[in-house]
Amino acid sequence: MTKIAITGALGRMGTLIIQEAAKVKDMQLVAGLDAVGAGAVLPGGIIVKDAAALEFVLRESKPDVLIDFTIAKAAVNNVCMAANLGIDLVVGTTGFSTEQHSLMKKAIDGHVAAVITPNFSLGVNVFWKLVADAAVALKDYDIEIIEAHHNQKKDAPSGTALATVQAIKMALGEKEVVYGREGIMPRGKEIGVHAVRGGDIVGDHTVLLAGAGERLEIKHQAHSRTAFASGAVRAAEWVVGKEPGIYSMADVLKSR
Repeated sequence: MTKIAITGALGRMGTLIIQEAAKVKDMQLVAGLDAVGAGAVLPGGIIVKDAAALEFVLRESKPDVLIDFTIAKAAVNNVCMAANLGIDLVVGTTGFSTEQHSLMKKAIDGHVAAVITPNFSLGVNVFWKLVADAAVALKDYDIEIIEAHHNQKKDAPSGTALATVQAIKMALGEKEVVYGREGIMPRGKEIGVHAVRGGDIVGDHTVLLAGAGERLEIKHQAHSRTAFASGAVRAAEWVVGKEPGIYSMADVLKSR
């Protein structure tokens, strides 16, 4: 039985993860925390606790895995606290700074196993592989990344778009990245990245590779956040018992 605790339990992703986890026979929700809404009742009679009580709740409920979909500042504290208590991690929060990544890595290394990714969708993880392969095959083509999300998303570009940039850099080597363009901007060999925010768009990512007389577009569109929630639950099942360190969703998928 995998026992899970969820921070951001009342958020859009937290709610869906709880629903997806309930479908897994050998998974049990033992704690839910949120910065607002303490006292709400989750499925199974679990009472939502204030996020400020994280250490007490984790010590009391003893989860195997903490799943975090909050905001960067809160997530760093959550990750470090859980790692200190020997609790494995699944983290889908985005918008971390380099310093915040370093703090989490220091807390995790040698202590717990953690799956950290900006996107738990199975399709996006295949998308990254296709993009890398295409970038190598069409290495002289211009590359543009366009991402679109709902109007409430706080960080830009999206974590998925930034991970796409990294996938291309790993395939081709270091390249300049330009975020948006304005004024006189002659194109060089850079990767262009553009963020769109509007309405209730769940998440669209397109990589455009343009050459003389043709272009190739590789696109992933999320129709529902359920794709992310089911992937996070799969990661929570997988991460328990793994050697300490940080893993990606690609590591989870290799075990299928």
